[in-house]
Amino acid sequence: MLEKIIEYSIRNRFLVILATVFIILWGVYSLARTPLDAIPDLSDVQVIIYTKYPGQAPQVVEDQITYPLTTAMLAVPGSTVVRGYSFFGFSFVYILFEDGTDLYWARSRVLEYLNYVSGLLPEGVTPSLGPDATGVGWVYEYALVDRTGKYDLAQLRSIQDWYLRYELTSVEGVSEVASVGGFVKQYQVDVDPNKLNAYNIPLSKVKMAIKRSNKDVGGRLIEMSEIEYMVRGLGYIKGIEDIENIAIGVDDKGTPILVKDVANVHLGPELRRGITELDGEGEVAGGVVLMRFGGNALATIDRVKAKLESLKAGLPEGVEIVPVYDRSNLIKRAVSTLKVKLIEESIVVALVCIIFLLHFRSAFVAIFTLPVGILMALIVMNFQGLNANIMSLGGIAIAIGAMIDAAIVMIENAHKQIEKEDGTKDHWLIITIAAKQVGPALFFSLLIITFSFLPIFTLQAQEGRLFRPLAFTKTYSMAGAALLAVTLVPVMMGYFIRTTLLPEAWSRRRQRTVAAGASVAVGLLLWLISVLFPQSALGAFGGMLAVSLGALTFLLLWPQAVSPEDKNPVNKFLIWVYKPVIRWVLHHKAVTILVAIVLVMTLLPFRSAVVEKLPEGPVRTFAEKMD
Repeated sequence: MLEKIIEYSIRNRFLVILATVFIILWGVYSLARTPLDAIPDLSDVQVIIYTKYPGQAPQVVEDQITYPLTTAMLAVPGSTVVRGYSFFGFSFVYILFEDGTDLYWARSRVLEYLNYVSGLLPEGVTPSLGPDATGVGWVYEYALVDRTGKYDLAQLRSIQDWYLRYELTSVEGVSEVASVGGFVKQYQVDVDPNKLNAYNIPLSKVKMAIKRSNKDVGGRLIEMSEIEYMVRGLGYIKGIEDIENIAIGVDDKGTPILVKDVANVHLGPELRRGITELDGEGEVAGGVVLMRFGGNALATIDRVKAKLESLKAGLPEGVEIVPVYDRSNLIKRAVSTLKVKLIEESIVVALVCIIFLLHFRSAFVAIFTLPVGILMALIVMNFQGLNANIMSLGGIAIAIGAMIDAAIVMIENAHKQIEKEDGTKDHWLIITIAAKQVGPALFFSLLIITFSFLPIFTLQAQEGRLFRPLAFTKTYSMAGAALLAVTLVPVMMGYFIRTTLLPEAWSRRRQRTVAAGASVAVGLLLWLISVLFPQSALGAFGGMLAVSLGALTFLLLWPQAVSPEDKNPVNKFLIWVYKPVIRWVLHHKAVTILVAIVLVMTLLPFRSAVVEKLPEGPVRTFAEKMD
């Protein structure tokens, strides 16, 4: 079957090339859409229920809030663990779900059960769901700092709550912006119980009067001189005097009793149980940006920073936004490090191919399969929803060496077939014979390497979430390389493994002149484009691209005969070194096996070695102190 696939690919080489171009374009599109993050999301699928019960002790919160919620959530479909935490004045309930559960399906199921249990909770208590974020959704944090000293913590917190928070929440990919630090300003009514007793007014009546007075009311329309006027009652509280003048009853003489008669009204901070300070220089107010589940961390952070930059113009003079935590730096460092390693590894592989094949166009065939195979892996990653992180890209890096093996072996076999023929056979027939001889074996050898990572898919929980991206990408890359080995590689061998790409009827001098002229033309064209469009990406790298593509054009068009294996000095030297070694090993079998056993035994001490899990990066102080 594989031999028929090879024959079909060579017969329909135009379709294979067209499919390759389509895969490259699709892969580049997938690469642009692939989310970037530093590490995989190791957190469970969870839904958080947050419930306020002001003024109540933890035991009361546990009995009246946490216990009813946790017992009801045990029946939610797909839930594995339900944890409840009770604190002074509020409760948290965490519902963990099975791996692979859709978060929004889980949230809808929890809402259904919340509707059922809400009737069992105390009057006035309303549970709410936490943000649709994950355990690693904390992507950005900032502080508001006043350099002039004009604004106190309450004013900074008001800027955060009423200006920055709402604007940032509208940014694509942001789930929640949590405010921290500062003081939440509120109207405080300090009631005198002795005066309430003297007037015989219960505290609940004062509370209800204030609540009912803080609203607008609407009336009917009044028509005067063929004009309609709307009747409205404006009653929103705008200051302390408005609260002080609210009537809560009448005395025995019919005189209205106002709030100021029984209480002292003033502005004050809401009760807080912690502070937020920056770099040990004092308290600040700030915000924590949480990314939505499944979002692109790097893109979300960039949008948040762009939004903050536009909001700076609306801040009071002297107030600055100071970034405290920015995960994009970690993401860029991690991805950049791995990207550099991928490029370095590809360059090393390319140099090895050129040295051992001693034919640039043959090496180009092997090297070309690398980016195509990687793009095929990225296409599947995009479909699966995997993001590009240090583990998923690491899987591609591990696979690079094995991905190119099949192409190199097939090219070497094509070289041998060309050496054997005297030029009477058709070139494409020789390539077909060479590809069919080793193609099936190479295909299955790559599949065997692909299957070697299948045990990783059996890992569960956090271990599985950490290592599965690596196994997925390595599997996809190897599978793509196996497919290319029996389709694209034979076609490219037919085009490139020959003395020249130019018409063979031309003289060598003419071929070399055309190769040099074409390379100069390509270089000048790219250089000219970079000069005309300096602001484009091509303008930034125009010089490097001009030299690189010009050199590539020259090497591809320059006439070069296929060198026999025994004429390559590197191969001759390695064969000269290898032959006596293999003879000695085969002659001393027992010693060879004993040395191998001893080497394996040297690994035993590493069983008790201490291994660092994940190194921490630099930490900036942004402490939230709790009582």
